[in-house]
Formats: sequence, C-alpha cells, structure tokens
Amino acid sequence: MSAGTAVPGTAAPGAARSGIWDVLSTCTSGCITHAAPRVPLAGAARRAASFAHVLLRAAADRDRLAEPGRLRRHARASLAALGVGLVHDGPPLRVAADATGGPGTLVVVNHISWLDILALLAVEPVTMLAKQEVGGWPVMGPLARRAGTRFIDRSSPRGLPQAVADLAAELRDGRSVVVFPQATTWCSATEGGFRRATFQAAIDAGAPVRPVTVRYLQHGAPSTVPAFVGEEDLASSLRRVLTASALTARVTVHPPLLPGTRDRRDLAAVTEAVILGRRPAEPAAHA
Repeated sequence: MSAGTAVPGTAAPGAARSGIWDVLSTCTSGCITHAAPRVPLAGAARRAASFAHVLLRAAADRDRLAEPGRLRRHARASLAALGVGLVHDGPPLRVAADATGGPGTLVVVNHISWLDILALLAVEPVTMLAKQEVGGWPVMGPLARRAGTRFIDRSSPRGLPQAVADLAAELRDGRSVVVFPQATTWCSATEGGFRRATFQAAIDAGAPVRPVTVRYLQHGAPSTVPAFVGEEDLASSLRRVLTASALTARVTVHPPLLPGTRDRRDLAAVTEAVILGRRPAEPAAHA
C-alpha cells in the first residue's frame, strides 16, 4: 500500500493514474517533520502492541463491528493505543434531519492521513466511501467491510454515474456518508482542490452537506507527522505516528450547507472554501 491510499481514488505523486478519480498531490515526504521530541523506542513498541490488540478485538467482533457503539469504541481505542488525542469542535457529523425521516448527510472532509478515518469514526460512526481496492487489503480490508464501508470502482469512467447514483440512494435512505473529494492526501488542512462528482449526489437526494476539517497538532502547533503522502508505504507512516509525541487530531464540524439552487460546481467550491479555511460557513437556512 502506498501513500494516499485512503478514500476515494488516490494517486501518489509521480504515480500512473488508474482512474478518473485520481488526483496528483504536490505533497511529498519532504514536507513531513516532527514538531516535538520523538517517543523512545520502548514507548513506540508498547503503542504498537496495544494497537495490534485493538485490531484483534475489532476483528473478533466480526459482523457486529458495524454497530455504531462498537465502531466508535474501537476507533477511540485505536487512537488511544497510538497515543493520538482527539478534540471535537462543533455539532455531530449528521444533520438533525437524519433522525426525523429526512435524507442522510453528505459529510465532506479534507484528507491528510489514514488517521482521518479513525478520528471521524471516534467522533461519530458514519458510512465511509472507499475505493474498491481497500476491500482487498490484508487485515484492514476485512475490517472496513465489516464496518459497513461502501466501495466504488474508480477504474472506469462508465462507473462514475452509477457511483453517484448509488451514493444519492444511500442519502435518500437516510444514511450519512463520508467522502474525501480531494481524492488524495495532502500535508495540511489548507491544501488541495475538491472534485465535484460526489456533490451531485447531495443535490439529487436533497441532502445537506456537512463540511468537516481535520487537522493535526503537536503541543498545539500544526503538525505534518500524520501526513500519508508521496511514495511512502503504510508501515512507514504507522512507524512515524507511533513515535510522535503529544499528537492530537482536531475535528472541526462546520454548519451544514443546503444544496438549494446551487449546481455541483458551486456547492463544491463553497464547501472547499469552508473546509480549507478560506471563508466561514454560511448558516444552513441561507445555503
């Protein structure tokens, strides 16, 4: 597994593109630095053992892993095992209409690391949209399937309309879905543009869009340690996280946006600006 392998549709810098979802990130491993002294080897080893134990416990839950309470507990335990703190700013990920028979929420998030997924699930378990290849990963693939992840085939342009239609159907059925429209990973929460396709699903379903910003800090200062970019593999990224001290994932949930009369280009642009900090979110009533 190489960098940028989280969802949906990723491509490492310099790699051949394998589908229409692919985006090339300008971030490389050269932008990754520790902003605090590293954890000693013995401490990192203890974290690794604890993380492995959490994964084994999650696997033991089998089909029950998708239960929201269990999924959230495992995600929080995973972060704790890795020594990663969690700060949640704002309301829940789902917009309140989800509980009253309305459509689900399209939860739109910037993309930095595989840790993003654990942080989001630790805040509130929602369905993840992932590329099809993730389902074939050892250990992580079966866990993703049992957790209720939806997979898309990004290799063919012909599959895109169906992927959007399937996502719209999920939203109409009241399910909230997390998407990463940057389609690859970046070093920080201020970089990368958004692809527009998934926003069409929100428009078709009349579903609210919930912008969410994930950023990482060490001792309160921005950190690039979790960034999973360039040609790096997952094992290398995991080793770096295991040695990071005082690392915190901060999940900021912004006010929702309603599609209204916007087309997908405008909706994507507004959401991107909110998530990347270029403009404040609008109240939902005026979206």
